[in-house]
Amino acid sequence: MNIYDLEGNVTGQANLPASFKIEYRPDVIRRAVTSIEANARQAFAPGPNSGMRHSVQTWGKGRGVSRVQRLMGSSRAAQSPNNVGGRRAHPPKAEKDLGKKLNKKEQALGKLSALHATSSPEIVKARGHKFNDKLTVPVVVKDDFESIKTTKEAVKALSSIGVYEDVERALNGKKIRAGRGKMRGRRYRMPKALLVVVSKDCDAWNSIRNLPGIDIATPNGLNASILAPGGAPGRLMLVTESALQTIGGWHR
Repeated sequence: MNIYDLEGNVTGQANLPASFKIEYRPDVIRRAVTSIEANARQAFAPGPNSGMRHSVQTWGKGRGVSRVQRLMGSSRAAQSPNNVGGRRAHPPKAEKDLGKKLNKKEQALGKLSALHATSSPEIVKARGHKFNDKLTVPVVVKDDFESIKTTKEAVKALSSIGVYEDVERALNGKKIRAGRGKMRGRRYRMPKALLVVVSKDCDAWNSIRNLPGIDIATPNGLNASILAPGGAPGRLMLVTESALQTIGGWHR
């Protein structure tokens, strides 16, 4: 693999660590991501008094109408299940466990297999990422990248290296979300752009994290969900030399 400086020039070569050479198992990657996302879900349920805040009575039989509960002094049905404004018969329960278990070795294989996919140009391009065809993946940069302090400098460096086109793809792909989520603080959906991996918390963290679609993480913060968002392997990854050495120590 080539090592690039902030101007996009090749300054050296690096060997691909053994952790990138684990077998490619998209089925295991998908299971690992599903488990992570399921375990991150927040419990939800209606309030215990939802649909029950009415003063109601039943008319009984003999009137030729259904014997549902009705508001006092009115013929409007309320409170009973399947009525407008009524309670739900069997609502979701907050105590339900929404998580999904996965064997530790399978979880580790999913992460390493997703890491393997980041080193395959064919898989990365098939996922839709855009970058300079002359680049080797993952894109390895010198540790100077971690000292970038402003977003303007970050954009210049990413453009020189040849990966900023992927950020523009994410920005142009911003769409209004379908469904009710647009009313619940999730109005837009943004495609995932490249993943930036640095060795530690550094200046580049604040200068890069607000670019459209980009995620930034340390090696300890990586998992199958970050390496393969949505269970789709082959994310474009830019990694510093020090971070690559840390990742090289991973094993099954």
